[in-house]
Amino acid sequence: MASATDPSERLLNLVIALVNSRGRMTKEQVRASVAGYADAPSDESFERMFERDKDTLRELGIPLVTVTDPGHGDDFGYRIDLDAYALPPIDLTAAELGVLTLAAQTWQDRTMRGDTARALTKLRAVGQGPGATDLVAGLAPRVRSGGSAFAPLLDAAQARQVVRLTYRAANTGEVRVRRIEPWQLVARRGGWVLIGWDQDRQATRSFRLSRIEGPVRAVGEPGAFAAPSPEQVEQAMAAWREGPARVATLAVLPERAEATRVRALEAPPDAPDWSADPVVGPLLVGRDLVHVAYRNAWELAEELVGYGEAVLVLDPPEVRSHVLALLARAATLAPAPGVDRA
Repeated sequence: MASATDPSERLLNLVIALVNSRGRMTKEQVRASVAGYADAPSDESFERMFERDKDTLRELGIPLVTVTDPGHGDDFGYRIDLDAYALPPIDLTAAELGVLTLAAQTWQDRTMRGDTARALTKLRAVGQGPGATDLVAGLAPRVRSGGSAFAPLLDAAQARQVVRLTYRAANTGEVRVRRIEPWQLVARRGGWVLIGWDQDRQATRSFRLSRIEGPVRAVGEPGAFAAPSPEQVEQAMAAWREGPARVATLAVLPERAEATRVRALEAPPDAPDWSADPVVGPLLVGRDLVHVAYRNAWELAEELVGYGEAVLVLDPPEVRSHVLALLARAATLAPAPGVDRA
């Protein structure tokens, strides 16, 4: 016996049939010609199935309309209002297409890369030509993949399901298991941050996905906690961003670290003359001095370490030590060829 058609597949078949119908389709025509409705074992089952599907399409915003035969008032048919369903012609300016291209470049995760590339190909076909991205040339914001933690956290946030994860604290290096009510995932300084409620500490907390170790596991049932209000999320974001603003001084290779350069500040009035320093001076040859504001030393370090040798941290020592610690930790993960780690 053939397996029953999946409801979502049946809905898609119904939409395709109604969109391509020249006029209207009666229930009898739907049952006879649309794949999936033949699964109904009786007239009553078909009626219930079709009524549910009509309600679902309308809930999804698909303009399903009922059409009555002028000669027979009790003869109903159905069609999709193509004028309301079809998108208007897309007319993107060069700036708009450029911004979309820039947004697509932030998705470096391989699961997203194919979809964004195909979408941009289609948009460019109706845009302002091959030069439409010139306005953002040279800008390449990078949001690194959240790794294996991203997908389960996103699913748990949508299902309002508690998760258990192992997290390495930024300041102390302490590793411990946390039980979190995930609220929101936020792209921040080249990486992903989870905002949520820490059940153990009974407080809102933020968690850098790059500091999650091992798998993220959902615990309990979906709907275990209420969705946070906009005010709760805003308060959590404000607490995450709080702290005095400080300035870091970087030596950056030309045309590198553009996402950091766009936040550059004027040199502080009390900034030292780094070129006169006997140790630092030679390192500045061929590099630009860039001053950026930051609030968390570890957060800035995690952003800068991704640029490798393109960025040298001159000041403050706290940020430099975080960068060196991250590099040392990365070096232990991949031994050089021929090195025996046994």
